[in-house]
Amino acid sequence: MTLFDPACRRCPRLADFREESGRRHPGYHAAPVPAFGDPSPRWLIVGLAPGMHGANRTGRPFTGDHAGILLYETLHAIGAADRPVSEHKDDALRLDGVRITNAVKCLPPANKPTPAEARSCNGFLAAELVAHAPRVIVALGRIAHDAVLDALGLPRGRYRFAHAVEHPLPSARAGVDRWLVDSYHCSRYNTQTRRLTPPMFRAVLERAQALSRPPQTGDP
Repeated sequence: MTLFDPACRRCPRLADFREESGRRHPGYHAAPVPAFGDPSPRWLIVGLAPGMHGANRTGRPFTGDHAGILLYETLHAIGAADRPVSEHKDDALRLDGVRITNAVKCLPPANKPTPAEARSCNGFLAAELVAHAPRVIVALGRIAHDAVLDALGLPRGRYRFAHAVEHPLPSARAGVDRWLVDSYHCSRYNTQTRRLTPPMFRAVLERAQALSRPPQTGDP
């Protein structure tokens, strides 16, 4: 399976909905949204899906909506982004060591892809994980968590989603640790209800960044 198909119509409901959004909002990206970030990432952040007026508008994951404000501010604060704001897909923002993608590449109605749609899109995530082989995968929310496990062919029952939990994963390379790190999604709802606070989110991303670095000589 290819990493990305900019004209994908594997899910008719999603294809029709995104295209309708483009007719309602001329100038919107209104197409599958590709991953963004370091082309050789040590760690990969996996979100749910593009938002109507966020990535579906701008064409870049987590760009143009509330969730992206906290994500890019936090990446900048920990030294993984060269600026704190992601404006649009053609700005000069650069990420260092990290890449951002979504479990589902197209805008879903009410931000809720069906299980069948998540499965249909899972091959793209699986291909990304093979191509980039990140040491650490950060799942933002349970749907992203389950999508990562499905993409890796791992049983969901063995890896339970919970905020800030670190799951050691099987690695294809001897001597290379691999991790799945969970976080609540940085959505407006989660941050406004204080289920997820900026310090909580930063702690997870800092930990993921640290786990992604190869151990130094002399480390235990």
